[in-house]
Amino acid sequence: MRMNAVTLKQLRALDAVARGGSLTAAGESLNLTTPAIHTQIRGLEDAVGMKLIQRAVDGAGSELTEAGKALRETALRIEDNLSQAEATLSAIARGQVGRITLGVVSTGKYFAPRLVKMLQDAHPEIEVALRVGNRSAIIEGIERGSFDIAVMGRPPRHPPVVAEPIGQHPHALVAPPDHPLISKADDLEQLFGETFISREEGSGTRILMSRWLDRVGDGRLYDTLEMDSNETIKQAVMAGLGIAFLSLHTVTDELETGRLALIPAPGLPLMRHWFLVRRESERPRELALRVWDEIVEMNGAFLPHPIPD
Repeated sequence: MRMNAVTLKQLRALDAVARGGSLTAAGESLNLTTPAIHTQIRGLEDAVGMKLIQRAVDGAGSELTEAGKALRETALRIEDNLSQAEATLSAIARGQVGRITLGVVSTGKYFAPRLVKMLQDAHPEIEVALRVGNRSAIIEGIERGSFDIAVMGRPPRHPPVVAEPIGQHPHALVAPPDHPLISKADDLEQLFGETFISREEGSGTRILMSRWLDRVGDGRLYDTLEMDSNETIKQAVMAGLGIAFLSLHTVTDELETGRLALIPAPGLPLMRHWFLVRRESERPRELALRVWDEIVEMNGAFLPHPIPD
């Protein structure tokens, strides 16, 4: 195995085959001929001493072997690191000391801009790039090294991370202000007769909702209506399509203006925490540690306060 003989061109050809599903599609995406892609892959296989691509199961095109998939993950991390380096050098060229990339789960987009502004005010010499994605995307970014640090709810089990709580994160049921459950939240039969509008399976909020309903419902079944964003869910609730279990940080404005109201159901609001996380296996850059410490010292000052004291 001669890993020092591996080139970026070879790794990019491997990634292109994975994305395109064939040597021909890979060549088109990289503006290379099919024979040129074949040469790059053959050279990569010779360097690592393993087969990296194989004919697809359906016989049409090519797919990566397990070894190819593992090597592609490394290639993606290299591309992310190069992108980070390019952005940092550009920041230095503009007179700043560097750049950090902050990943935030989609529920956090309601306060993330304020957090970035507070960081810029505290450290104008540091450029902070904000990247928002769902929980799966943020975890993938942490694993690949796309983010220096990230803000999310429940820290992942994999990859192993360093996590520190940075503020409370309340969750509750919301409905239109004239909904009968606003005054009859202890009526579990009526509650479980509602349609619960929720995010996709696997989202942090959906998991929390399911656990709460299972606990208070004692095995009762319930209907769900899945939607792909908090904004769509809020509009659906206001339109009368159902009720929703949401992070209260996503509905601050709607609660203040009376477009939505809290259902005072048992055990709600459910209080969780926001966490600052970074990958455990990588030594963080000094710049990222400075921003990490600054966020921790803010003690959640950037978070909205949807529940009156």
